[in-house]
Amino acid sequence: MSEIRTEGLRKIYGDVIALHGLDLTVEAGTVFGFLGPNGAGKTTTLRLLAGLARPTSGQAWLAGKVTGPESGARAYVGYLPEEPRFYNWMSPEELLSGYVGGLFGLGRIQASDRAHDLLERVGLADVARRRIGGFSRGMRQRLGLAQALMNRPRVLLLDEPVSALDPGGRRDMLAWIGELKAETTVFMSTHILEDVERICDTIGILHRGRLVAVEARQTLLTRYAVPAVEVEFDAPTSRTAAWAEAVRAQPGVVGTDVVGSVVTVRLQADDVRLSVQAAAFAAGLPLIAYRVARPTLEDVFLRLVEA
Repeated sequence: MSEIRTEGLRKIYGDVIALHGLDLTVEAGTVFGFLGPNGAGKTTTLRLLAGLARPTSGQAWLAGKVTGPESGARAYVGYLPEEPRFYNWMSPEELLSGYVGGLFGLGRIQASDRAHDLLERVGLADVARRRIGGFSRGMRQRLGLAQALMNRPRVLLLDEPVSALDPGGRRDMLAWIGELKAETTVFMSTHILEDVERICDTIGILHRGRLVAVEARQTLLTRYAVPAVEVEFDAPTSRTAAWAEAVRAQPGVVGTDVVGSVVTVRLQADDVRLSVQAAAFAAGLPLIAYRVARPTLEDVFLRLVEA
């Protein structure tokens, strides 16, 4: 069952077309990764889904209801903008239990219990009574995720949800976001490929306002990733680089990348592997390893947006 659906969703700002007729379906109980470079139209899409803007044309539905500023769909949505803003004089406890809880009609005890649970989950329980004005950007991002979950939303919209966190914080928050699909449908916009590859079930790639691909994660990797092999030598970097330069001229080789003693050779097709393997054995350099490279989302992304 689809929890998010758009048909011909289009948004124009003056002379700029931010979104070109977006057609998209996101199934309930999944984590959907909305991937694209800066300026691709990701935030515009999120604002339209959240009911914070009106489309120039087309329509979107959340939980079966048409979205929009006056739509009842907003009651089912939790939204975390890229840079959440709060009343600096409030504490997290006051913000969630007193303010956000009131907006959603929660009773005092119910709102307080929900606030305490969420602050514990996002790692802010120890600062629940401190003023938000002294919070770092990462702490504000954690608090923003907590406020987005106060109403137990059916759809959770996240715009770059871990961009301000340190590596440990990103790891923990991403793991939690991945677990949230048991409670809600997660639509996560980001330009960080590693984050999407780590937790998303399905991935959509947006480029210049157009959806250029949408597939299950593994299907996307299999269909679009360029085949490649990794060759590792026990040799000086200069000699390894010279071999990479020579093999790049072979028929069927798309390109090579050298990192230390490892050369990644990108191929037009899998059947080129044998000729690269033969070249590795004929190089006259001590060969440590020859292996098929695992395709990455970065390979797919660059192939699609640079096409």
